[in-house]
Amino acid sequence: MTGSNHSITEQTVVGWREWVQIPQVDVPWIKAKIDTGAKTSAIHAFDLRSFDRDGRDWVSFAVHPWQATAQDEVAVELPVHDSRSVRSSSGHEEQRYVVRLPVVLGGREVPVEVTLTDRDEMGFRMLIGREALVQGYVVDPALSYAGGRPERAVRRRNWGKR
Repeated sequence: MTGSNHSITEQTVVGWREWVQIPQVDVPWIKAKIDTGAKTSAIHAFDLRSFDRDGRDWVSFAVHPWQATAQDEVAVELPVHDSRSVRSSSGHEEQRYVVRLPVVLGGREVPVEVTLTDRDEMGFRMLIGREALVQGYVVDPALSYAGGRPERAVRRRNWGKR
């Protein structure tokens, strides 16, 4: 395949939306939009605060993993990997912190650079961009949740139902 370091046998097929896991920060499940138009991945982060720890830049933030509710808020502290200017699909430019997180997508754990931003008004609390997808993923836009789904009780929590 031109432009890829992965052979066709190493490709994992994902749909246009997927359930992903971020075990390092205790987010067992979060729905993500797979976006080949976005370079970097992003997660809904709020209460963002930067601080110094042992001479390094760190950031603390909170995550609401469910789309329609603020239940099960997760507090996170991570070292800052980078800070970037990111242009949204609407053309708005924003300076964002970038952290590195291992993300489980399609049953495989891959390292992902994730920008921190307010996605509260977006349909998905996480977006997976090309930098993550180039690690051996093929997107089939006709599919949803090709990587599997959590049990029904977890999916109901995504809509604020117990």
